[in-house]
Amino acid sequence: MKNMTLDNMAKACGGRLIGGNRDHEIAGAVTDSRLIEKDFLFFAIRGERVDGHRFIPQVMEKGAACAVCEEMPVPEEGKAAGACILVDSVEKAMQDMAAYYRSGLSLPVVGITGSVGKTSTKEFIASVLEEKYHVLKTQGNYNNEIGVPLTLFRIRQEHEAAVVEMGINHFGEMHRLSRMAAPDIVVMTNIGDCHLEALGSREGILRAKSEIFDFMKPDGRIIINGDDDMLSTIKEVKGITPVTFGKKSNNTYYASDIRQNGLFGTGVQIHMPSGSFYAEIPLPGEHMVYNALAAAAVGEALGLSPEEIAAGIAAVKPTSGRSNLIRCADKVVIDDCYNANPVSMCAALDLLAQADTRKVAVLGDMFELGENAEKLHGDVGRYAARLGIDVIICAGEISARMAKEAKEVNTGRSEVYYFPEKEALLEKMQELVKPGDTILVKASHGMGFAEVVEKLNKMK
Repeated sequence: MKNMTLDNMAKACGGRLIGGNRDHEIAGAVTDSRLIEKDFLFFAIRGERVDGHRFIPQVMEKGAACAVCEEMPVPEEGKAAGACILVDSVEKAMQDMAAYYRSGLSLPVVGITGSVGKTSTKEFIASVLEEKYHVLKTQGNYNNEIGVPLTLFRIRQEHEAAVVEMGINHFGEMHRLSRMAAPDIVVMTNIGDCHLEALGSREGILRAKSEIFDFMKPDGRIIINGDDDMLSTIKEVKGITPVTFGKKSNNTYYASDIRQNGLFGTGVQIHMPSGSFYAEIPLPGEHMVYNALAAAAVGEALGLSPEEIAAGIAAVKPTSGRSNLIRCADKVVIDDCYNANPVSMCAALDLLAQADTRKVAVLGDMFELGENAEKLHGDVGRYAARLGIDVIICAGEISARMAKEAKEVNTGRSEVYYFPEKEALLEKMQELVKPGDTILVKASHGMGFAEVVEKLNKMK
């Protein structure tokens, strides 16, 4: 890794290098001792259940170049302790080193934030850019103060662009993420009702997300969802005027002639300043149109042709837990259980409503919604019932309100069931679904609804 010598890293984080060759350049950096390779750097993070300091002897045995730690390890008998960088906070040191490493990189970094759709937008943008560049993108849910630096440390000389997802739930977090990523291009998807517990309101969410501009490159570009009422208030940042994307024709990048192909995607005409083109979006849901538009804006900003952008949109692949269509033996499961908030819940229900089979919604609690959590759950229940979803199954403590209000507005078209716990739901699942059903599974990640998807996959 360029310039990532033990000496430079110790200086970058204000740590004290003990042992080792000061000019030794590391080959990678991880927090998981199982992923250590020769000449890797190991961050000994203290977690809620596991203290990384315990694994320093093992990573040294595997050939680690150095460990970043808050206290010196006790060497095992007959073995050297290995090189260590002693710091006050391993997490802060990791962020300082990531910012230092990023400062020496010349490739464009695309930073993506927003309340809903960050991961799917990341996938669209990366797929488009891969038509021209060797792209590094965020893996899985590595979008926080641990995940972002680990993503940056994966950038190598052969990469020509990086797409970095950036997620927060408190004020100040995005400021720190922006310091590390220093994005050349900022993409903001929307401002919805999520993380209200810490951020208070949509206005608070906008302020917190806008910290992404704090370390944006001076000649950077800002790409925002112009259909979002909160984001559309951003008129200029540090002398930079945002470009907008959306379905409305007053946006810089907009969509027309949207043709729904049900659960098999969408066809759309995309209009850009340089012209327009037709694109086939292979993932279901009209909300995917916004992802395609954001990708088109980034693609054009980085020199891709309309033909390359269209090819990249057509090539995008679903990710597990995010509107991923799974064809089981006699049913279709929409696996959208990675996360949930009121906006994404309603979008997922809209998608389910397009199915031409019996429609079943398996919905669970949405977390971090603050004092309005029960009302917001109720709103989702009412929305599902008004859509005429055939079977509405709610599970979780707060989802009792979802089921209650679904029953109140039910026109007789929907069957509504409630289970206080996921385990009770799993026991009854076989009785609730039928051959040929299309089943949406959606809840906040902490509900563990991946088990529901697994159960449906195994059912005969």
